Amino acid sequence: MAAEPSPRPAFYALRPGGWRDLVTVMHPPYTLWHVSNVAIGASVAAHVYVGRLAAAMAAFFLAVGVGAHALDELQGRPLGTQLSRRTLITLAAGGLGGALAIGIAGTIIVSPTLVPLVLAGGFIAPAYNLEWFNGRFHTDFWLAASWGGFSAFTGWYVNALGLHSPREAIAATAAVLACFVLTTVQRRLSTPVRQLRRRTVAVSGEQHLTDGTVQHLSRDDLARPLDGALRGLSIGVPLLAVAMIALRL
Repeated sequence: MAAEPSPRPAFYALRPGGWRDLVTVMHPPYTLWHVSNVAIGASVAAHVYVGRLAAAMAAFFLAVGVGAHALDELQGRPLGTQLSRRTLITLAAGGLGGALAIGIAGTIIVSPTLVPLVLAGGFIAPAYNLEWFNGRFHTDFWLAASWGGFSAFTGWYVNALGLHSPREAIAATAAVLACFVLTTVQRRLSTPVRQLRRRTVAVSGEQHLTDGTVQHLSRDDLARPLDGALRGLSIGVPLLAVAMIALRL
């Protein structure tokens, strides 16, 4: 069977070259999604401080959207960008360094109890994306725990700095678990669609329906519902975050 035309490596990937590579490498829908997890966590704190929320969101944008994603592209060029190795290293260092700088400022201005969060964030990004310790942290669980649960927990803690009531404990736990589960769903959808888009040469097969209809399967047929679900979630989660924060401000 003839190979099918090569699709884009992701539904949001732009045509390779120039500034478009900088946009693609930041995985815009997923970056917005994960930054929204910070806002979801913040929304269940007893009080929401706009400055703290903005700083936390900026830190996660730099750490995940820029730093972690640049490191990911260094590992095998999954998005097929034409960015040089030096450019990717500069993006990674700048993103992670900027996030750490915000975190350090937070420990001085807001509370020294933020130190464990800053250290955890500074560790997990390179540990996951560079597959340290034989890839022990490069798993679906750690992706969901880091960019889902940890993001939400950080958003809550930088505003709350501790529990103030049983209701807040329940709300914070639910928000963290919800972001963990939603990020797990993202991973469950994105893994097979990445395989279809990046590693599959051709697909052959037929689907036989109960009414006798026979549908011929293609790579696009299999990828379309997965991409559609990811598009929907990457829009829905940020809208949910906006709604939750808007009610608190």
